[in-house]
Amino acid sequence: MIDKRLFRLPGTKQLLIVLAGLTLLQAFVVLFQGKYLAEALVNSWNQKALQTIILPMTLFAIAFILRHLLNLINNKIVENYASKTSEEIRSQLLDRVYEAGPSLLSEKGTGNIVTASLDGIDLIENYFKLIFTKLMNMTFIPPVLLIYIYTQNIASGITLTIIVPLVILFMIILGMAAQAKADAQYHQYTILSNHFLDALRGLPTLKMLGLSKRYARNIYTVSDEYRRRTMNTLRIAILSTFALDWLTTLGIAILAVFLGLGLINNAFPLFPALVTLILAPEYFLPLRDFSSDYHATLDGKNALGSIFSILEKDDTKAEENDLKKLTWNKDSKLEVDNLIFNYPDGQNNHDSSLDIKRIQLHGYQRIGVIGKSGSGKTTLIRTLGGFLNPDNAKIKVNDQSINSLKQRTWQDELAFLPQSPYLFAGTIAENIAFYKPNATEEEIQFASDKAGLKDFLKTLPDGYQTIIGEGGRGISGGQQQRIMIARAFLASERHILIFDEPTAHLDIETEYALKKPMEELFQNHLVIFATHRLHWIKEMDYVIVMDNGKITEQGTPDELSDHNGAFNQLINNMRGDQL
Repeated sequence: MIDKRLFRLPGTKQLLIVLAGLTLLQAFVVLFQGKYLAEALVNSWNQKALQTIILPMTLFAIAFILRHLLNLINNKIVENYASKTSEEIRSQLLDRVYEAGPSLLSEKGTGNIVTASLDGIDLIENYFKLIFTKLMNMTFIPPVLLIYIYTQNIASGITLTIIVPLVILFMIILGMAAQAKADAQYHQYTILSNHFLDALRGLPTLKMLGLSKRYARNIYTVSDEYRRRTMNTLRIAILSTFALDWLTTLGIAILAVFLGLGLINNAFPLFPALVTLILAPEYFLPLRDFSSDYHATLDGKNALGSIFSILEKDDTKAEENDLKKLTWNKDSKLEVDNLIFNYPDGQNNHDSSLDIKRIQLHGYQRIGVIGKSGSGKTTLIRTLGGFLNPDNAKIKVNDQSINSLKQRTWQDELAFLPQSPYLFAGTIAENIAFYKPNATEEEIQFASDKAGLKDFLKTLPDGYQTIIGEGGRGISGGQQQRIMIARAFLASERHILIFDEPTAHLDIETEYALKKPMEELFQNHLVIFATHRLHWIKEMDYVIVMDNGKITEQGTPDELSDHNGAFNQLINNMRGDQL
């Protein structure tokens, strides 16, 4: 029920020690509450003096108030821990996603990551609030009460001792069924979240192709499957709660009959029977509380396990050999030999895995990467950008051997321009200053002028302070790309540019308008440019031809044009900007 990795979280062990002390004290308070109530009732039944009733009732009231005060303190401590720890886990998750980059999003799914960082953290916080308090109650309260009941009536103690294993057995049987159902439900939930986010992203394309209604039916099917799994899980959860309530109620009823018969036959005094009957529901209460929230704790445990699997994902290769301080210049070089990268089993990825013998880049080259869709261009770009860790590779940067380019030193030297630029909710100036947050207004203006944003910004009432929506909502695709280019101009200390088909979604007129600032940006940079468009190949010094994750040809455009190889065959297929 408790994930063992939970104990590695800061403050967990200290929390358990504090809760153990408070809960043990609460167990004795519950015991005194039942004892003094039974004593007052027995004295009243025996028609003793009023003062013999007032004292135990006063002590009962003190115990009652103290019990709820201790419970309030318990809950407050656990709530503070749950809030603080869940936020810390959220922070670690977001840091992990930032460090891992696209590889983690591709493997786990963007929807899954978003769900984990939002709904998942809420489930974990609720899990922390429930699991610690209820487990401490189950651990300390029943044993303390049972020992006292044994001192009052051995037969009653034996009866309660026999009933508890039966209750626990039913809890285990039904709990295993609930666990399996909850696992399936949470798995379906992650599928639904990924599916829904993908649908939102692709909605304009689906609508344009006339497939939106067909895809709506697909979403309905996935959603209905999640509904069905949820109902199955709730059915098991409700059944387990009913079974436990029935067993505990039956146990108390059997005990009451046994005690009633004993009193009729004068087998024992009234006080032991009455105090046992008062404490019996308290004895079963921690079990019943645990059962009633079992499903909620399962959801939280599944969410926590999912996040732990992300946080503990092996990513040590990139840290084994740290790259020394790097400033890429005309004499720098990168050598990659025997590069192998495979996507994890079951990962739905449209790009090919890699098996590349050798790549050598140096200075301020312009490297074009071409190939048909799914040939491995994006995977190669992401690997060279340090967003993916290769399974195997011999990498040298300026003759220093490293295991992976997934290092801050390398990534601090590059600017990445994808085919779908991502802009954050904020001002245009803030988006331009992405790589250099402390840039001055003059620097931002210079970079935007270089990117051709000057005329566009003049049309905006607030200019650089114009607020744009998340993902660049409110401005055209061409202007979004200009902002990306302005980012690169502003980050002048970064001398490696990686382009992943940056103009793939633009019309030819917009692309042509962007070509001049992009060519100016190429100066004094190592450029790695993946493209489908023929006219960009003419701007490259060197071309890498990809097919099925392998390099089929590489060389200068003139060298590759001199013979009828993979380059020429691909060029013939690309006529008209089509693959």
